Amino acid sequence: MKWKYVDTELYAMRITLALSLLLLSIAPPLHAQLGAKRNGFTRADTLRGTINPDRAWWDVLHYDVTVKPDFASRSIQGRTSIIFQAVADGQRMQIDLQQPLVVDSIVAEITTKTERGGSFSTPKLSYKREGNIIMVDLPAPIASGTAMPIHIHYHGIPRAAKNPPWDGGWIWKKDPKGNPWMSVACQGLGASVWYPCKDHQSDEPQSAALHIIAPDSLVGVGNGRFQNNTANGDGTTTWHWSVSAPINTYNLVPYIGKYVNFREQYEGVEGPLDLDYWVLEHNRTKARAHFMQVPTMMACFEDWLGPYPFYKDGYKLVEAPHLGMEHQSAIAYGNNYVNGYMGQDLSGTGHGLDWDYIIVHESGHEWYANSISTADIADMWVHEGFTMYTEALYVECQYGKEAAEDYVVGIRRNIRNDRPVIGPYGVNEEGSGDMYPKGANLVHMVRNILGNDVRFKEMLREMNRRYYHSIVTSAEIEAFMDTYTDHDLRPMFDQYLRSRKVPTLEWGVAKNKLYVRFENSIDGFHMPVRLFVDGQDVGLHVVRSDWQVLPVKVGGKSAVSVDRNWYVNSQPASKIALKELSKGVR
Repeated sequence: MKWKYVDTELYAMRITLALSLLLLSIAPPLHAQLGAKRNGFTRADTLRGTINPDRAWWDVLHYDVTVKPDFASRSIQGRTSIIFQAVADGQRMQIDLQQPLVVDSIVAEITTKTERGGSFSTPKLSYKREGNIIMVDLPAPIASGTAMPIHIHYHGIPRAAKNPPWDGGWIWKKDPKGNPWMSVACQGLGASVWYPCKDHQSDEPQSAALHIIAPDSLVGVGNGRFQNNTANGDGTTTWHWSVSAPINTYNLVPYIGKYVNFREQYEGVEGPLDLDYWVLEHNRTKARAHFMQVPTMMACFEDWLGPYPFYKDGYKLVEAPHLGMEHQSAIAYGNNYVNGYMGQDLSGTGHGLDWDYIIVHESGHEWYANSISTADIADMWVHEGFTMYTEALYVECQYGKEAAEDYVVGIRRNIRNDRPVIGPYGVNEEGSGDMYPKGANLVHMVRNILGNDVRFKEMLREMNRRYYHSIVTSAEIEAFMDTYTDHDLRPMFDQYLRSRKVPTLEWGVAKNKLYVRFENSIDGFHMPVRLFVDGQDVGLHVVRSDWQVLPVKVGGKSAVSVDRNWYVNSQPASKIALKELSKGVR
């Protein structure tokens, strides 16, 4: 989620309207750690953000994570088992674990063939630390196709979140009743802030298990399905959870608090879907009323986007000690049971106050971010732009298409055009927070260029079918959308994703001819755009960066405007330009 706008999270529980408006004017709301642009990158950034030879030869199949937090000391103890498969021969592995967490030991499970069959050994592995990276040496080369586990025992005081989810880490809080309340928010920062892993979005495990050791008075909630809990006889209980689907490393998180659970069943397009709600005990009544929005939202999303992507793992909202995050099948909810984004409307239209922003936005991420994930966080607009557009789809489901258009146009007020939406690759760096509103407006323009809502819905549903539980790049998604129109959209994607410039449509009338062009655009830019002359719709026209005559009847005093569904500026040509146009253009 960060508005990531974050794909969202918790500033202060009470914030004045003036401060809130100021915050909205300088940063997008939601999701996780959307930081300022860095001026330079280090070797550590490259090690974290690149699939180098020590990462490329092995693929994660399964994470089994056990964690035991100690609230008093703000420390954790843990063990992570990584089952991996060699996709090429290899021996050295890069594992990510952020300081100041300390590795206690790393053990492999190695089976070797002998004349009498197989023998099993668990040698301790040698390793070398470089900052947040651990280079692990296996005792012998592993042949391609081999699958095996390694077990990493660790402990320490993890980085504490300063302002989750934007500035994330482990969260140590007390709920309003004074009970310990703990969780993690780590998108962008990385899951390695609390458990060792291959901390790169391009490699998701096919499944995962999470074992949360909590005081007997508290409850541990994790992703996927609850398996059982085990009393340890020492004042703690272990809560066992299992995830059956591929999952981003940053999405696998524990929640520990004074939780109670209630459930309802939604009759979805693929059958019954459990909707589970884990909330603080004193908020149970409030939550029952407020979460009645969820089935309506789910029906809307399944209609527009296709089936909920995680039927086997179910759907959960978990009350969290921060604003919100798209933790797969266990969405973090912290919007204080009010509609809007912390009680406000990001669009300024009023439509955003009729529903809970965190419920809708973070649930939309189950399709975009969790099922469809980008290989590099530089392409995060695919997560956030499409997910912010699901907000408009929800508005459309409830209040009609015009209201949805109002909403999309309204969120443009949050666009800053400070830097490109797509960030630099290979260094674990996101692009601009404009990935939220600008990305949503880009999707909306594709819809209007397509000009067929039935076909647009087919595009969204096919996208979710084709890339179900898959890793993608922006280039793949751009090419996919391009196939659904009769126009070349590549210059449009380059303009809105890789440039800060907002195109300006310049128009002029000379000798009863209508001349148009785009200024403030990249070289070779062209885009279909719907125009109005004297308030009359004159259709869709491909406008380029050089002057052209459109086959439209105009008078000497005609005025031209652009359909509001396009995120462009417009202005009449200057007197000097008109004088030149009166001579005609080649």
